[in-house]
Amino acid sequence: MIPIVSIVGKSSSGKTTLLEKLITELVRRGWRVATIKHNIHGFQIDHEGKDSYRHKKAGAHITVLSSPVQLALVRDVDHDYSFAEIRDEFIRDVDIILAEGFKVNDYPKIEVNRSELKRDLFNKKEDGLIAVASDTEIDAGVPCFDINDVKSIADFIERGYLL
Repeated sequence: MIPIVSIVGKSSSGKTTLLEKLITELVRRGWRVATIKHNIHGFQIDHEGKDSYRHKKAGAHITVLSSPVQLALVRDVDHDYSFAEIRDEFIRDVDIILAEGFKVNDYPKIEVNRSELKRDLFNKKEDGLIAVASDTEIDAGVPCFDINDVKSIADFIERGYLL
């Protein structure tokens, strides 16, 4: 089963920036990485006037956009899919999934926190918190990494979920 590690934190904490750096570092080490980005407000990958947009608007339940280098699937769903459902139904041929956007989930979490935002951690160890990435030392009963020390965070993920 493909392991899932969730990068969580409050808005503007630096989750996406950390995730980008972690992806780059893990791929550099030879790992195949998938990501899941959750958006509670919904999203649209196609735009009005485009053929695939017109297909969906006409009532297609599934629309696939295909090119020689990319494939995207737009599918109507009847509920907010869990990480496990997304992994089991759609993700193949990777070593790890890094997820962003679900603050509450059943998977291991690394919480991003910046002192300038003056916010408490959202998660605790009993919530699945496995580490903190911050610009200040935080005692949460789990390892606390400097938010800019991506190699150490990648080492931690590698030891715990890939090796």
